[in-house]
Amino acid sequence: MRNFRWKRVFAQATMLALLVCLIPATSNAAVFVSVGFAPPVLPVYVQPPCPQDGWMWTPGYWAYGDDGYYWVPGTWVPAPYVGALWTPGYWGWGGGLYVWHGGYWGPHVGYYGGVNYGFGYMGIGFVGGVWAGGAFRYNTAVMRVNTTVIHNTYVDNTIVRKNTIVNDRHVAYSGGPGGINHQPTPEENRYSHEQHTAPTSNQTHQESAARTNVNNYASHNGGHPSNVATDRPMTGGPHNNGGGTPNGAHGPAGSPGNHGGGPGSNPGTHHSNGGNRPAPESRPAPQSHGSQPHGGGGGGGGEHDHGKGH
Repeated sequence: MRNFRWKRVFAQATMLALLVCLIPATSNAAVFVSVGFAPPVLPVYVQPPCPQDGWMWTPGYWAYGDDGYYWVPGTWVPAPYVGALWTPGYWGWGGGLYVWHGGYWGPHVGYYGGVNYGFGYMGIGFVGGVWAGGAFRYNTAVMRVNTTVIHNTYVDNTIVRKNTIVNDRHVAYSGGPGGINHQPTPEENRYSHEQHTAPTSNQTHQESAARTNVNNYASHNGGHPSNVATDRPMTGGPHNNGGGTPNGAHGPAGSPGNHGGGPGSNPGTHHSNGGNRPAPESRPAPQSHGSQPHGGGGGGGGEHDHGKGH
């Protein structure tokens, strides 16, 4: 039995090493985290309106910390440069482990595992808007903006439908048991070789603030975080949202359909993590692997709605 376990661990480590080697080289290094059990489902919530012209939506996601998975609220952030588009990170299955592939900025939206995060990130590419004439135009078919300060908008539902991967169960990972089954498109593969830049300081502050708040951990909230989105990046500590104002809502567990509405909302039954999350005392420590971020393809304008992604 001991020999069998050793062989299994060795096989998983070998597979993970191969996956890291296959990740295309880009301009910024990243650290990959692998976990032995799946992240909780994606919360359903309402997107707060964009507070300022030129800001980009970065969808919420499950990160992994000292006490397991914790929710990093979605938020609006200033684009780092004209033409910049955000590719969300995602959890991908490989070698018996769930591996985190960090997000990045680039001229196109790359592969993010087909995970429907909603609000423009419908599984394939990005349909929440386009850059034109040095300004960003918001597709209000899926994006909520403050129309008193933002007037550069349009509506295109066709591209939303074309690039949506239906995810009624709000699964937060790609591949593996029950995961999203979407292989990179040729465009996603091509975009993986473009020049990419790391998350901005606003984004790293958002994740750091979320990590220090125990209420964001699935072990404390049962996979139903109360603060799911902010209109600006958070800067606070364990129980303080700082500069980020919480917005949006999700239906309480066991209350199907109580998720609010509006562009980019994710209607449908709110699902809990179920058997994916073990008791806190049995939670394994994450494994970090230094490497390059995983790129991919994705149309420069298609948003994905899995009922919606949130």
